[in-house]
Amino acid sequence: MPAQRIRSTTILSVRRNGQVAMGGDGQVTLGDSIIKADAIKIRRLYKNRVLAGFAGSAADAFALLERFESKLEEYKGNTTRAAIELAKDWRTDRALRRLESLLAVADAESSLIIGGNGDVIEPTDDIIAIGSGGTPALAATRALLRHTDLPARDIVAQGLQIAGEINVYANVNITVYDLDQ
Repeated sequence: MPAQRIRSTTILSVRRNGQVAMGGDGQVTLGDSIIKADAIKIRRLYKNRVLAGFAGSAADAFALLERFESKLEEYKGNTTRAAIELAKDWRTDRALRRLESLLAVADAESSLIIGGNGDVIEPTDDIIAIGSGGTPALAATRALLRHTDLPARDIVAQGLQIAGEINVYANVNITVYDLDQ
């Protein structure tokens, strides 16, 4: 019998009109069971100037988040440099290569997705949507950006709400943090 896979998370970040917001839902699923409904998967880092969220294996994500935070300290809050250095380590270190997670990070200047193949991706539309509910969150967010004047925080909350109503691995127990630029 194959091992059950832990699934969880929708992480969404939006940049609009000098505001940056990031949020996540609270669901963690093991097989066909919800094992936690109120997980908080976003963090404030480096003197509250960087937001980070994670999708994937929780233990792996915490290990990566800790390494990213140490890179932020090493590079004095330079998010892009810290992301690149983490991605290089992640790609080349034998132990890190096996970690299955994605990180979404945002500061006043940049929004990035960091992946285990050495990827550091800056989305062209200032939207990050990762995790099992990422696709419906992305669609909802694009519609809200095009057809409303809502601030970034409200768009993140509404995008996550819609994803939580559609995706079985997401819920509507939402946490949102923001940064003013």
